[in-house]
Amino acid sequence: MKGIGMGGMGENEVPPRGEIAQNVVLWALEAGYRLIDTGSLYGNEEDIGIGIIKSGIPRDQIFITTKIQDEDCEGYEQTLKAADSSLSKLQTSYIDLLLLHTPKCGPQKRAECFRALQELVKQGKVKSIGVSNYEVKHLKELIDSNPETIPAVNQIEIHPWNTRNDIVTYCAKHNIVMEAFAPLAKGKRLNDHVIIKIAEKYNKSTAQILIRWCLQNNFIPLPKSVNKEHIIENTKAFDFEIEKEDMITLGTDFD
Repeated sequence: MKGIGMGGMGENEVPPRGEIAQNVVLWALEAGYRLIDTGSLYGNEEDIGIGIIKSGIPRDQIFITTKIQDEDCEGYEQTLKAADSSLSKLQTSYIDLLLLHTPKCGPQKRAECFRALQELVKQGKVKSIGVSNYEVKHLKELIDSNPETIPAVNQIEIHPWNTRNDIVTYCAKHNIVMEAFAPLAKGKRLNDHVIIKIAEKYNKSTAQILIRWCLQNNFIPLPKSVNKEHIIENTKAFDFEIEKEDMITLGTDFD
């Protein structure tokens, strides 16, 4: 499933909002994307909902991910309220995947918030739950607490210059899917000479090479772009395969 991220890419960049966000959703859905990743922190859930409705594509054909931001991770009840707020803004009766945005709230609140996510699944408001930016120590703490449901996903920044092998290995052991936000390294490495050389070999863009790298490592890439041409270009990463030697050159081969 092709996915697009609607969050900020760097400290000086803001997530798309208003008509821009709505257009990004429309362009992405027209290009074949079906996974839209957002978060309450980004301030664009309402625009995401409007964009999806404008598209005319049935809700059950679109996978919506959103996140509970840190200031709402203050306990069980507040997490439930934050989820209801996201549902209202997105204008949907359910969220496909709901994540805790970071582990910054501390052990007790992390446990309470994750318990709330499990309750939301029971209520039918959320299909799947997971976490974001969780390191091994946070994942171990959660799994050792014997939750009724372990996280389905851990979303972290991952690309050839930030492989996080420790987290990847731990998640694989526990069947936790890895989602890669900023798979294009926040755009800072697209002119890297190694990537350019490999891209030329396959007659692809450097962005397509980085997305393909994620796919071959079984990560779900969530590239962000507000440029229609780039959004379309990023979908062209499914019709080729990077050879073993080039995967090694890129830094890591998790096979």
